[in-house]
Amino acid sequence: MRTPLDGNPKRFGLGPVESAFPNGIFPTGTVHEFISQEASDAAATSGFMAGLLGKMMQQGGACLWISMQRTLFPPALKMFGVEPDRIIFIDLTNEQDLLWCVEEALKCDALTAVVGELKEVSLTASRRLQLAVEQSRVTGLLHRYNPRRINTLACAARWRVTSIPSELEEGMPGVGFPRWNVELLKVRNGEPGSWQLEWAAGKFQILRMSAEQFKKNLRQVG
Repeated sequence: MRTPLDGNPKRFGLGPVESAFPNGIFPTGTVHEFISQEASDAAATSGFMAGLLGKMMQQGGACLWISMQRTLFPPALKMFGVEPDRIIFIDLTNEQDLLWCVEEALKCDALTAVVGELKEVSLTASRRLQLAVEQSRVTGLLHRYNPRRINTLACAARWRVTSIPSELEEGMPGVGFPRWNVELLKVRNGEPGSWQLEWAAGKFQILRMSAEQFKKNLRQVG
């Protein structure tokens, strides 16, 4: 069975972030690793991943969200274009069981994506996850909150997402749209970089890029 995103690899709207990947395409059917050190960073990362899921699930499909200490508020997913009833939450109490569950879920080609919230993953275990998605074409998002060490994994990319202050619309009360500083720390056959993004009007919007990334883009154009 083919996942709903097959044949439509350019629906993420990440702009220059996508240009960091080979052929300028956000890679699906592979595993992405997200690193968070603080609770606020973990919340920002969950929001960014929800935005990615919203793009992946535009044409249907389901996602498994597997964790031990879930803090996500499911109705909030609608803000990112995800219907909560299309997310199946699995809450476990043992990290070894969690890793096994993530691996088995990634083998299920009826799913669009699998989110696994866990601390530790060995290189050997990550290779098994990568082998699973190479067969199923499911996209895996591994969110590692406060791991003991940041070791090498067999993933397409390693991300770090932190929140940045939002801006209120003039004359409008409340809070502004979610904003993040998004870093690609490692990317297979691509270019790491840092960008600032906002989620507004149902899509990602680039605010600005780092000076280093701007220079890289100039060199590529030249």
